[in-house]
Amino acid sequence: MTDRAAFLDRIRSEMARARGVGGAAQRGELAPRPARPREIAETLRRELAERWRETLEKFRVEFERVAGVYHGVASVDDVPDVIGAIARERDSRRAIAWHPAALGVDWRSALSTHGLTTVAMPAAGVESAVERQALRDLIAAADIGVTGVDLAVAETGSLVLRSGSGRPRSTSLLPPYHVAVFDRHALVESLAQAGIFLEAWHEVSSEGREDASGRGGVINFITGPSRTADIELTLTRGVHGPKEVHAIFVEGGLGG
Repeated sequence: MTDRAAFLDRIRSEMARARGVGGAAQRGELAPRPARPREIAETLRRELAERWRETLEKFRVEFERVAGVYHGVASVDDVPDVIGAIARERDSRRAIAWHPAALGVDWRSALSTHGLTTVAMPAAGVESAVERQALRDLIAAADIGVTGVDLAVAETGSLVLRSGSGRPRSTSLLPPYHVAVFDRHALVESLAQAGIFLEAWHEVSSEGREDASGRGGVINFITGPSRTADIELTLTRGVHGPKEVHAIFVEGGLGG
């Protein structure tokens, strides 16, 4: 039997075994959707507020495990110093950031004192193809992308970001260095809890409520920097996204 034939035979054998042993679990059946996700999310928020320190420590450990770089600061006024240090160490001069309304704070002036020219994303989406291309080129030319965080998942060290007005997804995807700023309100313990919040956001958006603004059509789960391996398993970072992901936790809150 040739090597190729043996390889294919092993695949068939394993698939047959999985079908026989796994049953329904192997078919990937969906879990039932929660009936009242907003109520569950509100209860979770209250519970998580009592154990945010433990959740943050778990997030830090897992985030660093997937090659993220964690920073902790006391207040929003300390954030520009951290971003400035990141920029200096990487000889970066240009940054883009979510719109201040989406980020909750405007650091452009403070970052300029660190030699970093920062452009905020437009508050609303651009209309013409020419404007969209110009914005895309601007983002692609930036060294650092500064965003907020909608959820920080302790179980996997993942950052969850929603696209929307003032917060295009390209802000976190195109620049080689992504800096995400968050506080305790973004912390959740598990992917299961993250799923509850996704359901709650969907419920609000589907009702056409005013507080659904900024909830765009794309939700990104970011677990560490971009990694790509070739056929020889040589690992390269930054080919399909940022080569570094930094998370800055603000203990005093973002105040947005």
